[in-house]
Amino acid sequence: MKDHQKTDDSHPPSGLLDKLKKYFRNPFFIKTQSLSEVTDFLKDAVDQNIIDKEAESIANKAIRLKDITVKEIMVPKVDMVTVEIDEDTDVIIKKIIESGHSRYPVLGKERDEVNGILLAKDLLPKLFSGSTDFDIVNMLRDPNVVPETKKADSLLEEFKQDRSHLAIVIDEYGSISGLVTIEDILEELVGEIEDEHDIEEEEIIQISKNKYSVDSKVELEEFITYFNIEIDPLSIDAETLGGLFISKFGVLPKKGDQIKLSNLKIKVSDTDARRIKTFLVSKE
Repeated sequence: MKDHQKTDDSHPPSGLLDKLKKYFRNPFFIKTQSLSEVTDFLKDAVDQNIIDKEAESIANKAIRLKDITVKEIMVPKVDMVTVEIDEDTDVIIKKIIESGHSRYPVLGKERDEVNGILLAKDLLPKLFSGSTDFDIVNMLRDPNVVPETKKADSLLEEFKQDRSHLAIVIDEYGSISGLVTIEDILEELVGEIEDEHDIEEEEIIQISKNKYSVDSKVELEEFITYFNIEIDPLSIDAETLGGLFISKFGVLPKKGDQIKLSNLKIKVSDTDARRIKTFLVSKE
């Protein structure tokens, strides 16, 4: 009598494993499959306990990186921590200590001129040794400059090949729009990555029964959910509350400017020369 081999349900079908291997090892495989095909076999992999739900979520987000531009995830120019080429060493040290970053774009005399990238690890040994005979220009690394339209997956591959972690983003006119780091891209896959220098700040603070102080960088979707107003965030051409105001006014609004959104009166309460900082939101 022929001996039949037992089927072990604990092992996944080889066909599905082969697809997963092709997906992760061969970028061309992604291009030859429809999005629904890829998401379907990831779902099958979860159902058959090959991967867990978290891995499925990360893989699905990785697939969609090709649709995300660096403009969508960059740190805007107004929020960049930069060093100026002729800045005093004491000022640079203060910036490094206060920001906790490891890389700093170094700007020339023109604000849209990036001379290079300064790594804190290149500067600090000179300072600790007590040396004063050094030129910051000799420490600069060549900047990686990319257009706003560059896709996140392509930049991630560049970071991997070049062993770099930061790129300067420019607009169609060659002006600096912002910067993007490898961490910004990875956060699209796994969510917010916090380190020991990150301080969690409340973006919406209730200051009285019907009044709130709101950070301009709060995401519109979060703002709409918090105040429970019936507006589709996708119908608004902005991602943050500050962006909504700028799109409405066409220029940088001034303190006291306001709009109504559903039952909310939203007024600019604090600005600086380059951006809105906070709003006063009142329920009516």
